[in-house]
Amino acid sequence: MQLNRDDLLKAYRTMATARHFEESVFENFSEGRIPGFVHLSAGQEATAAGVMMALDERDWVATTHRGHGHCIARGMDLQETMDEIYGASSGICGGKGGSMHIADLDKGMLGANGIIGATGPLAVGAGLSAKAKGDNGVAVAFFGDGGSNQGLTFEAFNLANIWKLPVIFICEDNGYAEATPSSYSVAGTQVDRAYGFGMPGVEVDGFDFFAVHEATRDAVERVRRGDGPSLIHIKTARYYGHFVGDAQTYRAEGEIDMLRADKDCLKIFREKVVGAGLLSREQLDEIFEEEKERVEKATLAAHAAPRATKDDLMTDVYGVY
Repeated sequence: MQLNRDDLLKAYRTMATARHFEESVFENFSEGRIPGFVHLSAGQEATAAGVMMALDERDWVATTHRGHGHCIARGMDLQETMDEIYGASSGICGGKGGSMHIADLDKGMLGANGIIGATGPLAVGAGLSAKAKGDNGVAVAFFGDGGSNQGLTFEAFNLANIWKLPVIFICEDNGYAEATPSSYSVAGTQVDRAYGFGMPGVEVDGFDFFAVHEATRDAVERVRRGDGPSLIHIKTARYYGHFVGDAQTYRAEGEIDMLRADKDCLKIFREKVVGAGLLSREQLDEIFEEEKERVEKATLAAHAAPRATKDDLMTDVYGVY
C-alpha cells in the first residue's frame, strides 16, 4: 500500500468522525430532535474512507439513502452536514434536503438518493460528462444489495460498458435489503453479474479499510486509462436497522454484538497499524476523542440553529443557466 503515516491518520480520523456522527444522529433522532427519517451507516466506515481516499477533486459520487459516512469522507463540512439533517436553514441544502437528499456539488457529491438503484444512471451521466470534457474524471455509484436487483442498475451497467465510461459501480452489501438477507434475494454473485456485462469485478472485505482502498485505487487507475467501468462488491454490515426504529427481528440473536466485537472496522484498522508499528495507540485514541468532541459541538450547534421556514419552500426550485 502506498500510504504514509499522514494518510493513515486521515483514514482513521475519517472513520472515527463518521462513527461518532452516526451515534449522535441515532441518539438524537431516537429522542425526537431530528425530523424526517434517517438510515445509519455505522459499521460501514471502512467503505467510506477507503473509497473516498482513492478519489480526487475531479471525481463525482452518487450515494444512497445511507450516505452520511460518504459525505463526511468526501470532505463535506461537518457542521453544514449536521445542520442539514436537523432541517436547519444553515444546512448544506438549506435544511430542505435532509438526510436522504443531502448533496454538495462543490465536493462532487451528486447527492444521497431515496430511490433504490438510482445512483447508477446518475453516475453514468457524470461519467459521460467527464469523458466528453476530457478531464479524466471518475464517477462512482454506490448501491446496496437491494439496489443490485433493480433494473436501473442493470441499465447503467449496460450503457457504461457500451460507451466505456469512467464509472465505478460499488455494491455496498451490508447483508440485508431492508429485512431480506442478500444471501436469499441475490441470484449468483455480484462479480458474476459484472462479468456478464463485460466488465471486471472484485469482492472485498468491507471491514478492512486497506482491502477497500486497494480495490478502489486499482479500479480508479483502470477507468482513468480509458479501459471502461468496473464493479467492486464490498461485503460489510450495519450496526443499526434499515432505519432508526427498525426492530430488527430478522437478525439472529447476538448478531449485532458479535459484529461490534469482532467486525469493527475501526478496531481492525487499529490492530493492523499498531501491530505494524506505523501508528501508536495513543495517537489513535487522541484522534478518536478529538472527533467525538467535534461531533458533539456540531450536534449542539445544530440543536440551536434556526430551522428552514415556509418562506424557504419555493427557493432553489429552479436553476438559472
